[in-house]
Amino acid sequence: METIVVKFGGTSLADANQIRKAAGIIRENPARRYVVCSAPGKRSREDVKVTDLLYRCQTLAEAGEDFQPALDEVRARFEEIVRDLELSFQLDVEFAIIREHLETRHERDYMASRGEYLNSKIIAAYLCFPFVDPAETVCFEDNGELDTERTNHRLFAALAPLDNAVIAGFYGARCDGVIHTFSRGGSDITGSLVARATGANLYENWTDVSGMLAADPRIVDNPRRIEYISYQELRELSYMGSSVFHEDAMFPCQRAGIPINIRNTNCPEDPGTMIVASLPRILPPRQITGVAGHKGFTSIQVEKALMNSEIGFGARLLKIFADHGVSFEHCPSGIDTMSVIVHGSALAGCKDKIMQEIREQLRPDALIAEEHLALIAVVGHGMSYNKGVAAAIFAAVSDAGINIRMIDQGSSEINIIIAVEEKDCENAIRSIYSRLAED
Repeated sequence: METIVVKFGGTSLADANQIRKAAGIIRENPARRYVVCSAPGKRSREDVKVTDLLYRCQTLAEAGEDFQPALDEVRARFEEIVRDLELSFQLDVEFAIIREHLETRHERDYMASRGEYLNSKIIAAYLCFPFVDPAETVCFEDNGELDTERTNHRLFAALAPLDNAVIAGFYGARCDGVIHTFSRGGSDITGSLVARATGANLYENWTDVSGMLAADPRIVDNPRRIEYISYQELRELSYMGSSVFHEDAMFPCQRAGIPINIRNTNCPEDPGTMIVASLPRILPPRQITGVAGHKGFTSIQVEKALMNSEIGFGARLLKIFADHGVSFEHCPSGIDTMSVIVHGSALAGCKDKIMQEIREQLRPDALIAEEHLALIAVVGHGMSYNKGVAAAIFAAVSDAGINIRMIDQGSSEINIIIAVEEKDCENAIRSIYSRLAED
């Protein structure tokens, strides 16, 4: 039997009307056997996500303040959904348990998970599918790391006997039973884990856009849809802020060779974007797949004569950052220069100490910190085969009157990363897209 795992995001399940749309999509194809659900998202631009309301409850409870009005708001959202779906689902016991946790335990991850938990139980009742609680199947180590193999074993054991099931996204539990959540958007990861465990033929990720776009539509007007994108390309664009799909969610599917289809709940006829191991040969040639940028970076530039002959210089430089718990993003270098690019937030409270240790331990001729940088990634497998792509990128940025502060190209040759001043980020993206990505 063909198996498709479907995951619906918060906007796709924000109210009863959206849930009916999702149910129609599920019922349209019997292969859509396993459903992963998010908490209700925003119903309008001014609305508040249920997860944010739950976080508010926990914050108030921990501070010893009255959390009941916020909890009542959460309950009202679910009561409206239950009423509009004409279900007999009871909320009294569930909210009594939530209230008891707020009064006694103040567990932030537990509270955050209740949106997915309740929405999934309601949707399971609406679909007449069994409900599977990830607290019993998605396993985290005590340090918060996902135990992928134990999770795979437990999900398989729970789902293999079931023709259909609804699984709550976003959370699991540690060995001691304490609820632990993924980062925001983590329901994408749950869906990928379920796809791997069930040996799915396809993982459909339903959201509020018709696939991934070649650029941020808030920056570029009407960017083209990406029909196919490789796992590698997705990783590069997601890292730079393309947020349609959680960047860590691809790994279970990639390991199992399962394609991922990003679809639009509100336009189910749209084909969306296919995420695959390798691009189909029938695709028309394209220079780049997409361009994305991210702000908030700092460059620590080290200059020292004969640096290349000083064995272990680079290792000692990076160790200073590691000793302060700072991970580097990029490390471009020359014969006598080396720059370490890190996110500015990682340097908060330790930048001066790191700079001082570099001076003391490495004795550079010059040491400069340049803040407020934006990194822009130009991504595409076609870049390796098309002459002049790099030249076109640099020309596009130059024509926009923007100075490039750094250039870095990965060994896979599917990306070129440049650094510009934050104020120039959007203009650089628009110029590169216009030159290389437009149809």
